[in-house]
Amino acid sequence: MPQSFTTPKKPISVFSLAGLADIVLLLLIFFLLTSNFIPQFGIQVNLPQANAAAPMESQYVTVAITEDGNYYVNQNRTDEAGLMSAVRAARGDKVAVVIRADEEATVGQMARVASIAKALDLRVLMATERE
Repeated sequence: MPQSFTTPKKPISVFSLAGLADIVLLLLIFFLLTSNFIPQFGIQVNLPQANAAAPMESQYVTVAITEDGNYYVNQNRTDEAGLMSAVRAARGDKVAVVIRADEEATVGQMARVASIAKALDLRVLMATERE
């Protein structure tokens, strides 16, 4: 007598999404609990040490702004009127200007250096230190 493997019942055509919703919520809770949310406040950069800075100096012009408003282009003091000519003279084949501004320097002083760099088609970088 041959066996019949067919069932007289119809297959279920409706699929319940309740189990799938539970799995998605559990995965969401898992990822929220295991991810770490660290807020990024400002740009934090490790400045190069003295021995590591020598090869990089050939790539950029350094403009330092002191707290009393003095400008230094590659460690040579210049006044605000001669700033553009000093950066142009120090440019050579360099591609960027690094602004090393004191905390007390104004935004206007930094913007002046940035606009001079953009006028000379140089990228602008801001050097900072970690606390």
